[in-house]
Amino acid sequence: MAMTAQPGGTWRESPWRLVLYAIPTGLLIAPAAAMQLTAEVQWTAFDFVFAAVLLYGTTGLVDLALRKGGSVAYRFGAALAVLIAFLLVWINGAVGMIGDEDNPANLMFLGVILVAVAGSALARLRARGMARAMLAAAAAQAAIAALVPLNGWGSGDPPGTVGLTLLIGTFALLWGLSAALFAKAAHDEREIGEPGR
Repeated sequence: MAMTAQPGGTWRESPWRLVLYAIPTGLLIAPAAAMQLTAEVQWTAFDFVFAAVLLYGTTGLVDLALRKGGSVAYRFGAALAVLIAFLLVWINGAVGMIGDEDNPANLMFLGVILVAVAGSALARLRARGMARAMLAAAAAQAAIAALVPLNGWGSGDPPGTVGLTLLIGTFALLWGLSAALFAKAAHDEREIGEPGR
């Protein structure tokens, strides 16, 4: 019997689900081990708690999307959206995308995540509305990318203004890919006559 993430299928019993939950454990063990080997890595108890909540929360949401979603396109669209939000929070909490982690400009990325979450709530998690919500998040992310050269952000830090624009723009493309997956899920639902998520 195949262990796949089919609707009503066996994702719950899949060995890949164990791998999914092993990833955050490994990511938490790595800094703990590094702290024993070098003074360069200095995590506090708060850092470990924050990382654990973020990592296991993200893993739980991805697991939920894979277990409860509709079509494969819907599931992967949802999982991708969760992973994008996770990366935005993780990068900005660790080092900051624009300048360092204390730069208030980085709060704009929380705004992008709020656009995605609010849009998802308004869509009641239905595929067509989710596609629109992710497209709105992509547009918000692209707007931040457009602000980078206008404000000269990144000019004094690696990867520079062009690199920062491309990095932020890549996140906009990822939101767009999530939107495309939800749009495919909505199209597939219309074709087979499902009531639509």
